[in-house]
Amino acid sequence: MTRMLIALMLMLGYAGMASAQELYVPRNIKKAYANKTRSKNGQPGERYWQNKGRYDIQLKVNAPSGAVYGQENIRYINNSPDTLRSLVIRLICNLHKVNAPRSGYVGRDFLTEEGVIIDTFLVNGANVPFDNDIATVGNVKLPSALNAKDSLDLHVSWHYTLSKQSGREGKIDSTTFFLAYAYPRVSVYDDYNGWDLIEHMDRVEFYSDFNDYNVAVTVPKNYVVWGTGVLQNAADVLQPEIAKRLKDSYTADQLMHIASKTEMSNGKVTQQKDWNTWKFTASHIADVTFGTSNHYVWDASSVVVDSTIGRRTSVQAAYDDAAEDFHHSVDFSRYALDWFSRNWPGIPYPFPTMTAFQGFADMEYPMMVNDATVGQQLGFAQLVQDHEIAHTYFPFYMGINESRYAFMDEGWATTFEYLIGIAEKGKAAADRFYQLFRVRSYINDASAEEDQPIIAQSHQLSGVGYGNNAYGKPSLAYLALKDLLGDQTFRKSLHAYMNSWNGKHPMPWDFFNSINTASGQDLNWFWNNWFFSNNYIDLQLADVKTKKDNAELTVLNNGGFAIPFDVVVTFEDGSSKTLHQTPAVWKNGSKRITVNVPVSKSVTAVKLDGIIYMDYTPADNEWKK
Repeated sequence: MTRMLIALMLMLGYAGMASAQELYVPRNIKKAYANKTRSKNGQPGERYWQNKGRYDIQLKVNAPSGAVYGQENIRYINNSPDTLRSLVIRLICNLHKVNAPRSGYVGRDFLTEEGVIIDTFLVNGANVPFDNDIATVGNVKLPSALNAKDSLDLHVSWHYTLSKQSGREGKIDSTTFFLAYAYPRVSVYDDYNGWDLIEHMDRVEFYSDFNDYNVAVTVPKNYVVWGTGVLQNAADVLQPEIAKRLKDSYTADQLMHIASKTEMSNGKVTQQKDWNTWKFTASHIADVTFGTSNHYVWDASSVVVDSTIGRRTSVQAAYDDAAEDFHHSVDFSRYALDWFSRNWPGIPYPFPTMTAFQGFADMEYPMMVNDATVGQQLGFAQLVQDHEIAHTYFPFYMGINESRYAFMDEGWATTFEYLIGIAEKGKAAADRFYQLFRVRSYINDASAEEDQPIIAQSHQLSGVGYGNNAYGKPSLAYLALKDLLGDQTFRKSLHAYMNSWNGKHPMPWDFFNSINTASGQDLNWFWNNWFFSNNYIDLQLADVKTKKDNAELTVLNNGGFAIPFDVVVTFEDGSSKTLHQTPAVWKNGSKRITVNVPVSKSVTAVKLDGIIYMDYTPADNEWKK
């Protein structure tokens, strides 16, 4: 009986170990595997599809009232195998409606009386009633079904007023406006959830199809428009000298002042027609965004982002002349685009422009960032701009579903922010900032909310639990993966994932499986440890035994995360020795390991140093003789 019980226990233990190497896969992802839209090797499946829109948008901005009038024609292409009997329409700026759901308190100036009003909604020329009594998501029943592999044409007209209190969009000042999410759009219909019905509530971010855009923005004279895409008609909207400067900046290596404060205030920049219409184009991109002002100054230059073919990106900045940090914005952008293209992630910046616009959001958009001024704090200004530009890759090169899995983009932007920070300010300074800004508040907060698994869906989290699961914790995981694999394998694996899913919609399981395949390693133990657990960071130096030529250290992983760490041994003569331990020491699942350190002198102190992996109980990480 005893032998049978032992055998049964061993069998159960073995089964437990085996199952620990399997990842939880939700039913909708299993269905995607069965439908062959996604593959268990991390690649898009042989039947992968995604829908697409071709948007022709006209926006008119009345200044200084901030009233926006728009109309658009959309060719919506149903690449799915499904028959669609309705469309889901997103009106993101309805976030400002008084009765819209929001994730937190807003001031009165954030609210608008009506939100976005759809005036006309035509489907293939037929008028379809649109219920404006909605928040950010509305459903429209189609007059006739949209068959698989077919398309339909929409014509929509609408109007709304920009909020006085600017967030990700709205009024920056009385004559400066930022038009993000300014147009109704068809929500994403995908292969694992169908229609994306999650309301935008101003915390988690966005999920968008890759669409083609032609956009015309009409504004009064003396208002300049900056936007996503390539300006098509500079000669029609700018005075000749300004248009020439802008053209020259496209190949310049030095900062150029396209329009000064004096030129803006004296009407020397735009064509002096009552209204000017600025036209932009962008292809296969997740969104378009525009900013306009009649007094912002305009800087520009360019940078080679792909040295193999000499491809350049136009780098621009629009800001109030009093914002001291923004006078450096173009130089910050040029450095960032060059560094990201050559180092991490090491894929050339994929777009023709990048514009930094002074606002309040510290927010990324395709080819644009909206950042607040921080005055003379140039180091912090550069870091914020680095972070937002880093989002170029996640979620705009990769079509991440930010609404559900923010860690797939925010975690990477935080990682790239740290890595470029090392290049800009040195490792010690980058480590200090990362600890202070990304780790300290998380590790010192013992609440259960902090230990929710990273895989938990972002729109179901709140407060600091959302923030740390989106930014700091996944960034620590990605950096631990880099440490585990080494730079060469990590880079190869990251590039394999990015190249496979560029312009598509990867899910977390696509990422996990893609890295497994590209690295040639079964890393499920690592994904389980970091993304599917309630672990935290807490090592303990439980015992130190020293002999003549060896120090035997017993290290406990009380928190559970598979972190890298250094063992620092100090000798009686004041010298020290450091041994690095990669996350591989935790691979077998044990929370107790022995580290042997060869020594030739008497040991007086030993310390476990996680550096950016700050410990919950640092007092038990040291031993002194």
